[in-house]
Formats: sequence, structure tokens, C-alpha cells
Amino acid sequence: MDLMKVVEKEYAVDKNFPAFRSGDTITVHYKIKEGEKERIQQFKGVVLQRKGSSGTASFTVRKMSGGVGVERIFPLASPFIEKIEVNKHGKVRRARIFYLRELTGKKARIKERKF
Repeated sequence: MDLMKVVEKEYAVDKNFPAFRSGDTITVHYKIKEGEKERIQQFKGVVLQRKGSSGTASFTVRKMSGGVGVERIFPLASPFIEKIEVNKHGKVRRARIFYLRELTGKKARIKERKF
């Protein structure tokens, strides 16, 4: 067996997050340390991409804050992620929806996926 796979398996963090993909609107509850205090901050936005596999997986979330687009990359195995909530399942045709960066207003809306 490959040495990297052995190390990844040993340090794997087993968290049960809901299934989400690009185009979904999610809320990430993220722990933040400020001095000795610790609080949970919510980051709600659209998933632009999911990247990597198992221990090295990460995802990018984009939100609008005061008219400015803010993107943040979260490692899926991060111990600082408290929980992930899926607010809306989006209907997109691509795995990486970077075209959303140039769109504003009503054009930036994503249709909801029905089950």
C-alpha cells in the first residue's frame, strides 16, 4: 500500500456532513478563536466547487457581503467546522461554477433542484 494512503487513513477525521455539491446554498458553522474566547460564526453562501478526495477534500463557498463577493475555501477534514447545513439544492450543469463571479443581480440566481 502507498505510504501516503496509510498516513491519510490514520489521520482521517470521520465527520458525517450532509451530501452537497456545487450550486447548493449551504451554511457552514465555523469555530473562531479570538484570544481565549471561542465562538461559532456562520458562513452562508453558494458552493462553487468541491475538490479533492477523502482526507484532502475541500470546497469553496461564495457569498455577497455589502455588495462585495467573498469566497472562502474550507477543508472538509477541518476540526474547526462544527456543522454544515444545506439550505437549498441548486440545479447547475457544471462541477465548477466560476462563471457566477461575473454575474450580478437576477442573473446570479440558481434554480432549485426538485426531488
